[in-house]
Amino acid sequence: MKLVIASNNKGKIREYKQILEKHGYEVMSQSEAGLDLEVEETGTTFAENSALKARAAYKALGCAVLADDSGLSVDALNGEPGVYSARYGGIDNDMERSLYLLKKMEDVPDDKRGAHFVCTIHFIDTDGSEICVEGRVYGTINRAPVGENGFGYDPIFMYEGRSFAQIPAEEKNAVSHRANALKQLEEKLAAR
Repeated sequence: MKLVIASNNKGKIREYKQILEKHGYEVMSQSEAGLDLEVEETGTTFAENSALKARAAYKALGCAVLADDSGLSVDALNGEPGVYSARYGGIDNDMERSLYLLKKMEDVPDDKRGAHFVCTIHFIDTDGSEICVEGRVYGTINRAPVGENGFGYDPIFMYEGRSFAQIPAEEKNAVSHRANALKQLEEKLAAR
């Protein structure tokens, strides 16, 4: 079954392909499906933004679509960057955004550096029925970026002693916020 991911984020598409193709989906990005769509993320929550993107893609394509909104929430920064993770500080570069966040946290002690990634998935099936799920993974913010894998804030997000950028993709895809949300989606699809 064709499933279009309402995104052009190469890191996200790669993770979705790795996770969903083994379940029989032919996963493609919106650009691979011939859709040129930039939805303005005007929502104040991850759920609102993922629904906006999924509904716009479904309206344009009429096939099964999946959109997510995800980001990093840091306890010491009152949940920042949150829904603004991809444009935090007005910065377009992943590493520069991570360094900006680290600068804001330079005086935060190690025991107060808790954080979690959030992923809200909005799935619309070919019949127009909708499912929304949320996954999280908890960790801490390191004092410096480490690792070569991943994208976004992965080099500064520590999970069980390693950054998400140090964990092999297969291992990360089993424990990530996206994986946790997908597990819930799979359960809901199986229950239908």
